[in-house]
Amino acid sequence: MAVTADKRRERASARSLKTIIDFAVGSHARALAVLLVVALVAFLPGFFSIPPIDRDEARFAQATKQMVESGDYVDIRFQDEVRYKKPVGVYWLQAAVVKAARALGFPAALTTIWLYRIPSLLGAIGAVLLTYWTAVAFVSRRAAVLAALMIASCVLLSIERLLAKTDALLLMTVVVAMGAMARAYLPQQRERLEMGGAWTIPAIFWTAIAAGVLLKGPLIVMVVALAALALSIVDRSVRWLLTLKPIAGIIWLVVLVLPWFVAIIGRSGDAFLAQSMGEDMFGKVFAGQESHGAPPGYYFVLFWVTFWPGATLAALATPAVWRARLARPARGSDQIPAGLARAFVARL
Repeated sequence: MAVTADKRRERASARSLKTIIDFAVGSHARALAVLLVVALVAFLPGFFSIPPIDRDEARFAQATKQMVESGDYVDIRFQDEVRYKKPVGVYWLQAAVVKAARALGFPAALTTIWLYRIPSLLGAIGAVLLTYWTAVAFVSRRAAVLAALMIASCVLLSIERLLAKTDALLLMTVVVAMGAMARAYLPQQRERLEMGGAWTIPAIFWTAIAAGVLLKGPLIVMVVALAALALSIVDRSVRWLLTLKPIAGIIWLVVLVLPWFVAIIGRSGDAFLAQSMGEDMFGKVFAGQESHGAPPGYYFVLFWVTFWPGATLAALATPAVWRARLARPARGSDQIPAGLARAFVARL
C-alpha cells in the first residue's frame, strides 16, 4: 500500500510539473513570470538571515562600506590597504543599494550584509530569465524554459546568490552577451535583425561586455571572443560579426569603461593594473592562488556536482548527442537538428 501511495504521489508531482510547464510555454510573458517565481522561491531562503560565509564576501562588503563612508567612488580600499583585485562595478552597485536603503531610513544599512548581497541576488535572477531569452534563439519555448529551470536549480548559483561578490552578476552579463551573439550569428535570427531593430542587439551585446569588464575585467571578453573565434574558424567567415556593428560597438565599450580606468590609473599609477591583471588574473592562470590550484579536468569533474540537478540531464542526453555528432549543428541553422532536439527534450 505504501509503494502504491508513493507512486501516486510521484505521478501527481509529474502532472503538476507538466501543468506548470504547459502554462509557462503559452507565451513569453508567462514563461518569464513562472521563471521569476521559481527563482525567488529558490534564491530567497536564507538570504536575509545567513551571516557572511565567505571571506571575500566580507572584504567586498567592507570595501564598499568604506567607499560609502568616504564618498570616494574611484579608489577601492579595504581598511588601510588598496584593494585592486577587481574593477569597481560591483562596489558601485552595492554602494547604490546601501545609499538607497539609508535614504529610505533603513536602520544600520551600512552593517546589514544582505543589502550588499542584493546585486548578486538580482544577478542570479537575471541569469535565469536571460538564459530563457538566450535559449529561445536556438530551441523551442518549452526547451528554453527547461534550460532556465536548470540554471535556477543548480547548486553553484544557489550559493553565489548568497555572496556579495561579482560572480552571479558576471554570469548574467555573459548570458546576455552570448544571447545577443547568438541572434547575430544564426541566419534566420540575423535576417530578423536586418529587417528591423538592427542596432538593438549590438547595443545589448556591447553594453553587456562593458558591464562585464567593469565587474571582473577581461574575463567576459575571453569567453565571448573564444566562442566567436571558434564559430568563425569553423565557418571560415567573419562576416556575421558585422551584424554586431563592431566599430560603433567598440567605441561604445570604450566610452563606458574608459573613464573609470583612466581615473583609477591616474590615482594609483600602474598599481591597479599590476594587482588586478598581473597578480589576480594572470596569477591564477599560470599558478594557483588562494587554494584555487587544481589539475586539468578538475572543473569537468566538479561540473557534475555544482550543476546538479541539471548535470544529471546532461548525462542522460549524452548518448543522443553522441549519436547526432555528425548532424549539422545549431551553428548553421536557426534550430538545433530536429532529431537531436526531440531526443534531448524526451530525456527531460
